[in-house]
Amino acid sequence: MYIKRNIGWGLILRFGWKNILFFILYSGLVFSAYYFLDWTFIDIPFQPLTVIGIAVAFYIGFKNSQSYDRFWEGRKIWGGIVNYSRTWANQVLCLVEDDHQTKSVLIHRHIAWINALRIQLRQPTSFSIKENSSVESLFKKHGEQQPACDATKQFVTQEEYEDLLNRKNTATHIVKNQGLHIKKLCKEGKITEFDKQLFHGVLEELYNLQGKCERIKNTPFPRQYAYFSTVFTWIFVLLLPFGMLNVFESELATMPDEIQRWFIFLMIPLSVLVSWVFTTMEKIGSNSEDPFEGRVNDVPMTALCRTIEIDLRDMLDEKDLPEKVKPKDNILY
Repeated sequence: MYIKRNIGWGLILRFGWKNILFFILYSGLVFSAYYFLDWTFIDIPFQPLTVIGIAVAFYIGFKNSQSYDRFWEGRKIWGGIVNYSRTWANQVLCLVEDDHQTKSVLIHRHIAWINALRIQLRQPTSFSIKENSSVESLFKKHGEQQPACDATKQFVTQEEYEDLLNRKNTATHIVKNQGLHIKKLCKEGKITEFDKQLFHGVLEELYNLQGKCERIKNTPFPRQYAYFSTVFTWIFVLLLPFGMLNVFESELATMPDEIQRWFIFLMIPLSVLVSWVFTTMEKIGSNSEDPFEGRVNDVPMTALCRTIEIDLRDMLDEKDLPEKVKPKDNILY
């Protein structure tokens, strides 16, 4: 999640430099054909192009709105994970009889769960967005491609860790282990049957939250909206320079001769500007479709996991708590 109030031009150019370069060359080529080769027939009326532009703007607006809804739902889910994590720790500390070792195991295993879930959600899928190399280099610094069970090693026993290595869904089995541990405590008389029901209510909610995350992760933004948004945007920006020629040509007749030869050159920068605006709006929606990829605009799961870890270990009265996650390149992961 980008945290700086104003987005720096360095980051903007990371995403858009290829498009800007293409628009400059493409507009320059169209202008050269019209002005130097005297291909005056290539201009097209701007009025129909305006209609296309309005339609594309509405389409992009719908896509961006729905993409933001996916991001915000993901952030609300992780807000629920934060809240239920604290509830779990509070119940462990208040309901389990004086057994610090058991309390520590239950709380540390929960920290293993949130980290395993984070790593699982960040694994790439067939529909994950791909950016240019300069943007991808930002995310390689984060290093979240390791197996999910690796994030659990410091929070569970060696025996449990070795069992998790053989599991397909690490986070699911960690919650299952919590349930089995609660069952054992009930049999040993360390908690009551009513306490057991309270614990299982929280575990049920953790499964619900995990399932909601997996639903967003495994259900791509409808490809018909995502794909045709890109197609329509590029149809518009490719036609734009030809329409700009028509606009500037109609204005030339009212201008002095000494201005005419320079005025039409403005077609290139204005065409580049409008094309960049439309493609940037389209890219904003594409970058918000999948909020768990660990990219610039995604839910900062690493920071949230660290916040939960600090809170829970502090509730255990542990010392030497880890530092909060700090942003990298103004991005909080």
